[in-house]
Amino acid sequence: MRPSSIGAWLKRWGVVSIAVLAALALASSALLTARNAPVPLTAAQVEKTAAAVASRAVEEAARAPSAASAAYQAIVPSLVVITTSAAAGAAATSGPGEAQAEQTGLGTGVIVSDAGAILTSHHVVKGAGAIEVVFADGTRSRARIETAQPENDIAVLVAETLPEVLVPAILGGGVRVGDPVYAVGHPLGLTASLSSGVVSATGRTIEAEGTKLADLIQFDAAVNPGNSGGPLLNAAGQVVGVVTALANPSKQAFFVGIGFAVPIATAGGAAGGPSV
Repeated sequence: MRPSSIGAWLKRWGVVSIAVLAALALASSALLTARNAPVPLTAAQVEKTAAAVASRAVEEAARAPSAASAAYQAIVPSLVVITTSAAAGAAATSGPGEAQAEQTGLGTGVIVSDAGAILTSHHVVKGAGAIEVVFADGTRSRARIETAQPENDIAVLVAETLPEVLVPAILGGGVRVGDPVYAVGHPLGLTASLSSGVVSATGRTIEAEGTKLADLIQFDAAVNPGNSGGPLLNAAGQVVGVVTALANPSKQAFFVGIGFAVPIATAGGAAGGPSV
């Protein structure tokens, strides 16, 4: 074979070798890619994974607080116990061993401003000779009536001594029939109790202790003596009303299914908030 023919042959086979090597490289790469590709899940595996995700979601939902629990936790730091005595000028207890005037009344209040204004029902403190308030942290203090609106059964109290940390409640807006609501207060002396229900009606007018109260919220959460003046909350823990009365045809001081609250749009005006 002539040298020129040998050179052409080598050149031709060199090109072929390179092409063969390139093809082998591509085939190897494709094989590795195929090996690394995810294996399609079977129907059983998909079902098992979905069940695990659903189970985790149920567990997380169970651990999350209910709307009632969240509302309660939001309002508790703002709650106030109000006790009254008939003895004018009687000293409120401020420490162990000190004299305390005979308690004649019990109600609930709620802090509604950074200055410590306490919103409550007027009938809770009406005619009281002395008023004592106890804040959520245990701070006790004498208090006086700053503002009174007997026509709305609303009063605002000012305490002589405030706790180191004040936590005003958040005031809400209006409510609709069927909305969930929570009444929080101290029924029968059982402090910081919550009961739940719904708004039964709005715009109610009732006669309570010789006063006609108009535009009230009617609700079916349980209220009893000691609840008066306490907050009515919505599902967000906002104060939408101030508990004022309960309807009881038997004239007994216990709950039979119908409670009333002054809307916060009316009650908040007495404490310097927006009013209608």
